Order: sequence, then C-alpha cells, then structure tokens
Amino acid sequence: MNNVSPAVTREPAPVLFACRGITKRYEGEAVVKDISLELPAGRVISLLGPSGTGKTTLFNVLAGVDIPDDGRVLLSGRNITGISGQVSYMMQKDLLLEYRTVLDNVILPLLIRGRITKKEAREQGASFFPRFGLSGCEKKYPRQLSGGMRQRAALLRTCMLSNPVILLDEPFSALDALTRRSMHEWFQEIAAEMNFAALFITHDIEEAVMLSDRVYILTAAGERQPGRISGCFDITAPRPRNESFSVSKEFILLKKKILAAIHRTAGPAPRTISP
Repeated sequence: MNNVSPAVTREPAPVLFACRGITKRYEGEAVVKDISLELPAGRVISLLGPSGTGKTTLFNVLAGVDIPDDGRVLLSGRNITGISGQVSYMMQKDLLLEYRTVLDNVILPLLIRGRITKKEAREQGASFFPRFGLSGCEKKYPRQLSGGMRQRAALLRTCMLSNPVILLDEPFSALDALTRRSMHEWFQEIAAEMNFAALFITHDIEEAVMLSDRVYILTAAGERQPGRISGCFDITAPRPRNESFSVSKEFILLKKKILAAIHRTAGPAPRTISP
C-alpha cells in the first residue's frame, strides 16, 4: 500500500463495508479478479482506473445486482453477497423520470418501500431540499433543471433510501469542468453533514484526490485481462478540500504518484470484455 501522510491525520474508523476476493466472469472469462477493498464508516473512497477494467461490473456485484463467481460482500460484517437493496446505488445517468416533478422523483424510494403515505413521503423529501440546494425546485420537472441540479436531485433520491453506504458510478462525469468543480465542494459538505460512507467510480485522478480518503487503483495487465486492484493511496488531508488544495504541492505529488502507478501496471490496450 502506498500511503501519503500529510501533517493532519484523521482518526481511524471501523470498516463498515467491504468485499473479499471478488471474481466475476462472463462467458468463462474473468472481468474482475480477486478484488478486495474496505470502506470505513463516514469515509469516501474512490475506485480509479482506465475504461474497460471492470469498475461497473464490480459495482453491480457490490450492489447485489450480480452474483460473483468467487468472493463475498460484507456490510457491518454481515454477508450480503447477491442481496440487493442493502446499499444505495446511483448510476452514471441520473435516471430522473421526466413526467414526474423533482419532488416526486426524489421520494420514489420511499413510495417503493411502501412504509409511509405519499403525503408523508413528500413532506419528508421536501425537508431535505434546502440542504441539497434544491429549494424552489419541488414542483419543477427534470427538464427544467441544469445538469448540476439534476445530479443533486439524483443524489438526494439515492440518500432517501437511508442506507449507510452509497455507491456512485461517475456521478459528475457528464458535467462541464466549472460545474463539476462546484459540485465537488457541495458533495464534500453534504457527505460531512449526512455522515454517509461512499464509494465512487471515477476516471479523473484530480477528482479522486479531491474527494477521497482512499483511492484504489483498478487496472488490467493487458487486453482481455481481468481488472485487479494494483495500488492503494491513503489521502489524509482534511476535508472539505477547496481550490487551494488542488494547486498544493501535496495534491500535485499525489497526482503524480497515482498516475505513475496506473502507467506502471496498465497493459498496452484496454480490455474488451463486456459488460
């Protein structure tokens, strides 16, 4: 493990979510192999790597959508392998329903669970709108929102599941650079306020360093080779991190080390196995 230790450190947190030795095959070929990682309570970790190394396949296993050929997924030490609904999963596209208002999109998880009335769900959902910067958007439709606002609504909908772990598949990749930067600051504030644990996929080294307490690198040795964890970097700089951190010597050093680790372990071409 490659540990970068700035002057300020954070207290250790218990492991909340983990996977041990995950291997997933399609048509007899491994897409990811022997993947193990840990997500401590209240922390944000990222899974960084080139396209085609099996990141989304791994997320489907972690979310219980797919069953691995080998390995286990654990939540608070309990085996949840192949059981969906135990963690919240926000996919790359916001998947907001255009014919529903923003508020009615947000409360869908509450209605699906069926434990409260629609009126109660709307009251509960609306109470979170100010914290997510969505005040005044309750009766709007998704088409009336900017890309950043849509992502806020999608994340709020994901949080409404009230699961302790959130999986985020490239949540900011479709946004322009300036919007993405502001979303990074906002996300850190929300993560600190709500104290959820999050694991997210990204192709962006700067995004990973800015948002994460730990970065796992997923690479493949060559074409049609399975994705494997090839490196891990702890980032103990205090959060929230702002623009001054992004130009600091520490940030630049971390970026260089992670980039070197990716180049050192990546093969000559991305793998072509789907999905």
